Amino acid sequence: MQTPKRLADYTPPPLELRSIHLTIRFAEQVEVIGELAVAPRPGRSPDSVLVLDAEDLEVLEVAVDGRVLSPQDYRYDGAHLEIPWPETSVRTRVRIDPDRNTRLEGLFPCGGGYFTQCEAEGFRRITPYLDRPDVLAPFEVTLHADRQRFPILLANGNCVETGIEGDRHWARWVDPYPKPAYLFAVVAADLACVEDRFVTASGREVALACYVAHGLEDRCGHALDSLKAAMRWDEENYGREYDLDRYMIVAVSDFNMGAMENKGLNIFNSQFVLARPDTATDDDYHHIASVVAHEYFHNWTGNRITCRDWFQLSLKEGLTVFRDQCFSADQPGGAVQRIRDVARLKAMQFREDAGPLAHPVRPESYLEINNFYTATVYEKGAEVVRMMANTLGPAAFRRGMDRYFDRHDGQAVTVEDFVDALGTDSGQDLSDFLIWYRQAGTPRLAVRGVHDPANRTYTLEFCQHTPPTPGQPDKQPVPIPVRLALLDASGEPLPLRLSGEDRANGHERVLVVREATTRFCFEDVAVPPVPSLLRGFSAPVHLADDLTLADRLHLLRHDRDPMVRWQAAQQVWIAALQQAMTSTTSAGLAPAAIAGFASVLDDAALDPTLAAELLALPAYETLLDAFAPADPYRLESLRQQLRSQLARELESRWAARYAALAGRDDPAARALRNRCLQFLMADGLEVSYRGLCRRQFDEAGTMTERLTALALLVDHGGEDAESALAAFHERHAHDDLVLDKWFRIQAQARHGAALARLDALMAHPAFRLTQPNKVRAVVGAFAHGNPLHFHAPDGSGYAWVADRIAALVSLNPQLA
Repeated sequence: MQTPKRLADYTPPPLELRSIHLTIRFAEQVEVIGELAVAPRPGRSPDSVLVLDAEDLEVLEVAVDGRVLSPQDYRYDGAHLEIPWPETSVRTRVRIDPDRNTRLEGLFPCGGGYFTQCEAEGFRRITPYLDRPDVLAPFEVTLHADRQRFPILLANGNCVETGIEGDRHWARWVDPYPKPAYLFAVVAADLACVEDRFVTASGREVALACYVAHGLEDRCGHALDSLKAAMRWDEENYGREYDLDRYMIVAVSDFNMGAMENKGLNIFNSQFVLARPDTATDDDYHHIASVVAHEYFHNWTGNRITCRDWFQLSLKEGLTVFRDQCFSADQPGGAVQRIRDVARLKAMQFREDAGPLAHPVRPESYLEINNFYTATVYEKGAEVVRMMANTLGPAAFRRGMDRYFDRHDGQAVTVEDFVDALGTDSGQDLSDFLIWYRQAGTPRLAVRGVHDPANRTYTLEFCQHTPPTPGQPDKQPVPIPVRLALLDASGEPLPLRLSGEDRANGHERVLVVREATTRFCFEDVAVPPVPSLLRGFSAPVHLADDLTLADRLHLLRHDRDPMVRWQAAQQVWIAALQQAMTSTTSAGLAPAAIAGFASVLDDAALDPTLAAELLALPAYETLLDAFAPADPYRLESLRQQLRSQLARELESRWAARYAALAGRDDPAARALRNRCLQFLMADGLEVSYRGLCRRQFDEAGTMTERLTALALLVDHGGEDAESALAAFHERHAHDDLVLDKWFRIQAQARHGAALARLDALMAHPAFRLTQPNKVRAVVGAFAHGNPLHFHAPDGSGYAWVADRIAALVSLNPQLA
């Protein structure tokens, strides 16, 4: 039985690793020679043996301190290599067979080439090593391969030397910055290269390169532009320059993750690199920019400063998610970035916190490290960083980050180190935020407002409570920064003066709720205001307020904070669903709510992207959390009924706004135009608008328009849906990424026999169970995007997914 690893059991590495030199020879099988220069760790006595991580290797030779060992002098059990304690050096020679590697961890094949994925524990599948994040060393890597089959040889760092040996060639790469093994990467393949350049703030030129399959060179432009934007943004906002001479992105079609931040050699899932308007949607463009930025930002928050152990994973991932979210919010079209981030948080992480797998941002133990890569570690971890930034304010947060970089560059550290550095220069003690790292669950923040007309005061009382989670029955209060404003009857924010203050201090404040119950009393409030709470979603909590429908509609119409407007709209939908779930008669949106949504739709001055978000129904996953426990099948049915009601009530408005936006060719207009079409194609109206939907499919100038129309047609089924699917397939049959969209749309369709359709998709010649993108496009899309069939009352949807996961376990456990 596997033994859990525990944070409390951490001990430092047994020795220091001064350098590693790898030689990798690509042939029928791959031979790897690893040469480690070691030194005693100060204050530690030598052990009798050293245990190196070494998984699924054929050990050919081992030498310690220059002496070749006989097989009787070392022990290898398939997972660990035990050798005599070294004084200065270890040399190993092993053979690996990457062509059998369906796990896509370590060195694996794809498209005729070889690539690597070493986070979290893939490096041990390449060579024996101390495969842990707190072992940092400079790497020198020499690659040998056939010139014709593998003309491109890449590794971390800078290429310092190349040579030719008959029909083979070699390249030597040196990365001078010490790094843990999980950041190691090599590529041996036949790829095209698109080049660019970036000049740093100090005037140094950096060569940029994007490696892709031949024929896809015209789809790299957006990724490279996004990379340059991220490099400049990091200089301007964090003072961080890139440190190597070359930065490389490599796109591969078979990849378990979205991308990997290997030092100077990022390896990406091709869906987060390749884009052209006729092959990628506006959302694809947005995701590419975000992921490219995320991996680049890791150069300082993850690579130059890394994790002491894997329990500290959110130290690099939560911080870097926060940084990429802020970057995306600063880009064109970034006005709704925070809304999208919070929608994802509520749909994924809040559900995780409410379920049997709830865990802290920094868990105390684990059995399988690959299960650590969760929404809690990433997205909730980012929210903890955001809360500390909100508490400190922009200037103090920047000083704290500078302190963190200066103090810990080149180190493997903990979240305590990070939190301490943030608070040092500001004089603020942020240590109570460590409770967020230790404690699972989403806090529930109840708030009640009381107006006292005689004393012209308004008091907000906050009560926080975090429900028990598995293994944590008792919870502590946590610090909850509440960014707030008080709106008057015209929607204008009031000046805010707390009791005890001699004058108002702005129209927006960040107040930190630290106790189980906390009250804030505002002076000079003549009439009852409408509180605008959690502006910017300043803390990841469930907010239970005492606002009326009229209050929420007031916020929807007038609040200047997009996040609060969106939250108000979502709560209007949720309240209507709550009434419908408990009503024995027909229930739906109140006339006032319909009028509120109409005001959004009719507002020509409103950013169309924001309007599209304000008019969106709550995600199904969000509703599951809000209504738990609930009948998921009935919940989705009622959700569709409310959608149909608003579609009917505002039919002429949807049609008019759709037509008015027809002449615009920009992402914002497409977002709102597609939202209008989605309502026009709601159940009960779709018969009248199928022709319009098909025209959009046929005449679309972008993938965004074409794919939206196709999804709506397929969701309802019929001959026009089948002919559109056939036309789409004929046009994109040889485009792997676009075909994933074709698979996904059918897996999520509500009409017809879903399981039979899924079986047919998996029998399609382009589907491979060994390709993660295809599995996610069918199995993942069905489980996460087809609630009516996945939650079928007879359990058939669950059984189908369980069978597919069982088939994946032996092929690719991480994907399963």
